[in-house]
Amino acid sequence: MNYKAYLQNKGYSETTIESYDLAKSRFIEWCIKQGTSASEIDYKKLLSYTKSLTRKGNSKRTVNHKLAIIKNYFEYLMKQSYRVDNPAEGIIIKGVVKKQLYNLLESEELEDLYYSFETENIKDPYHRLTAKRNKVIIGLMVYQGLNTTSLIQLEVNHVNIYKGKIYIPSSKRTNARELELKPWQVIELLEYIKETREEIKQRKMVESERLFIPNNARLGNTILNIIKKLKKYNSKVDNINQIRASVLSGWTRQYNLRKVQVMAGHRYISSTEKYVQDDLENLQEIINNYHPISE
Repeated sequence: MNYKAYLQNKGYSETTIESYDLAKSRFIEWCIKQGTSASEIDYKKLLSYTKSLTRKGNSKRTVNHKLAIIKNYFEYLMKQSYRVDNPAEGIIIKGVVKKQLYNLLESEELEDLYYSFETENIKDPYHRLTAKRNKVIIGLMVYQGLNTTSLIQLEVNHVNIYKGKIYIPSSKRTNARELELKPWQVIELLEYIKETREEIKQRKMVESERLFIPNNARLGNTILNIIKKLKKYNSKVDNINQIRASVLSGWTRQYNLRKVQVMAGHRYISSTEKYVQDDLENLQEIINNYHPISE
């Protein structure tokens, strides 16, 4: 299997594949000029490669991006038994300004969104059905951190009620993973799949294996309407990406980064690292202790 086929199997887009393949080819050319090869280069020699990228005027962020591609290429070489190690593992150019995430929701606020969403006191029978469906969607947003793409891809057979887990398929940007469901989510999902979803299917006269009906672009519109309603419960709510960022940021305070990487479906640990937020409360405490404000 060549490198392009490897990337295709991983679910990368054609544009990304071309970009990665070009970076790989340039790296191989550099190796040849240095009297080595991608299968033989060691850590020390690889540091020379990073210096060469810097000398060409690449920013630290760009150098890290190119290193991430080479790191991916070494993983391919390991899969093909051309290497037994990844010399790029752990190499990162420091000094890149980390973008801070603001206006994140705390776990209690996320949970409040789920429990505040009304499903019972709704007169119209169909709207009552869609409200129950929407609450299931909200649960997957605030507990599993799913975005619109993942929600659209879900099928009924991805839900394992008996194990209390849900399988999230891979997408162009994320890996597949299996996540734990909260006990109350399992109960609501069971009711939704057995009853609510069947009634919606009958009313819409559709047959589909998708978990949520209607799906595709129309589900995207449904999620936008859900966000509008959630803003009424908490004015801080902005969009589904903000909710996902809040969930992932909370995970980084509970689990190690590698576990969060898997749970989030990130292909690179660097994608996970940006959700690690400085503990501002602890920082303020340090400031108060060492630089107290005199009255």
